[in-house]
Amino acid sequence: MTFYKSIFIKYIPYIIALYMIVLISGCSPVGPDYEPPKTQVPQNWHAPLESGITAEQFDPNTLTKWWTMIDDPMLTDIIERAIANNLDLKIAIERIRESRARRAITEASLYPSFNSSGSATKSRSRNVSNTTSHYSANFDAGWEMDFFGGLRRSVEAANADLQASQENMYNTLVSLLSEVALNYVEIRTYQARINSVQSSIDLQNETYQLTLWRNEAQLIDELTVQQALYNLESSRSQIPSLRAGLEQSMNSLALLLGEEAGKLQEELQKVEPIPNAPENIAIGVPADVIRRRPDIRSAELSLAAQTARVGVATAQLYPSFTLNGSLGLDATSLSNISSGTWTLSGGPRFSWPVFDAGAIKQNINVQSALVDESLLQYKSVVLSAFKEVEDGLISYVQEQQRRNNLRAAAQAAQSAVQLATQKFEVGLTDFTTVLDTQRSLLSFQDQLAQSDGMVTSNVIRLYKALGGGWESFASNEY
Repeated sequence: MTFYKSIFIKYIPYIIALYMIVLISGCSPVGPDYEPPKTQVPQNWHAPLESGITAEQFDPNTLTKWWTMIDDPMLTDIIERAIANNLDLKIAIERIRESRARRAITEASLYPSFNSSGSATKSRSRNVSNTTSHYSANFDAGWEMDFFGGLRRSVEAANADLQASQENMYNTLVSLLSEVALNYVEIRTYQARINSVQSSIDLQNETYQLTLWRNEAQLIDELTVQQALYNLESSRSQIPSLRAGLEQSMNSLALLLGEEAGKLQEELQKVEPIPNAPENIAIGVPADVIRRRPDIRSAELSLAAQTARVGVATAQLYPSFTLNGSLGLDATSLSNISSGTWTLSGGPRFSWPVFDAGAIKQNINVQSALVDESLLQYKSVVLSAFKEVEDGLISYVQEQQRRNNLRAAAQAAQSAVQLATQKFEVGLTDFTTVLDTQRSLLSFQDQLAQSDGMVTSNVIRLYKALGGGWESFASNEY
């Protein structure tokens, strides 16, 4: 009986450790479990769905590469280059790798740790000629047993952070695609505006030459000549600012492509028309936006991560248990190390905060408040997403109506210029009428060029608001 008792006493630490492991396997982590937020989503869009926009379910393939619907090969090429070289996107990818490494560090805390050490020393006392040698080697092991789930909550938070960084990268990609397309459309809009002003300059120069000829023939006075000249020079003065805007847009696009300023000027100097918006756009229903937009998913994952951190803080209220073990060897020389002294020790250890002046509970309150902040941030992101879509819808529809009106106004102004010029040549009207019609024509043509670009830009912003484009990276591994 004494023999079995001694065996039991010898192995009681291991029995206790095994018993605690069994308990751990069935113990739920402390702290709140994450529950997805309940969001009230409108059933329909408030803005009128007109001008080819429908609430039909959008085609995922179309939204994945929405820029191909604009049907501009150069735009497609530029977007592909931006995806490959944009520095902000590369930074977002590196943050994914950082989050993955941080998660691995956190997961490592769930497993035992092993350490080895060794030393070799020589010592000699004063007035003693003999030297004493000492050699030691140690192998230590430790394992913090996650009885109350603090470590598991940390891993849960790290997993959510990793997924949030992935969604942040997708959101960066969505923004990048729209910014590249908007800059490209802006470049083509500037070129169209410069062409429009140049056409007006050519027309006004012809009028100026006509006034010079008629003045020489003493059919009109010098005042008319000067009026024609200041009208011509006023139009010419618009060219430098438009060219400056064009150069700046090209430089902005180069930055998005990860290239030096000035690199795209030669490539884009050939004037091309402003890309046309697609005739039909299916945007789905508001609930689709919740599922698609990566910034909404990122905000929800941040909420999940913060919820898990409440559990990490709560676990600090409870004792922590660690299972430690150590194996050591001591010898006086390397030659007889095999006959050295072996030591073996091990057993469980626990620690429990007895008094901390309420610091742990206040930390729980801090983490709980951060959960409420994350929830409010999530709701704010959702509301902003709906606003972006609504703004995109109303802007697109109303800008198309404005463009139709400007097109009609420009055509009427073109006819008015011809009629006024003809009447002036035969003396049926004064030159002021010619000046007014020419200035109106230039204004309407310039506004029409801007409106053409704005219609396409509003489609791009609408695709961005719908969260289009991130799927092109969804299958990639980082």
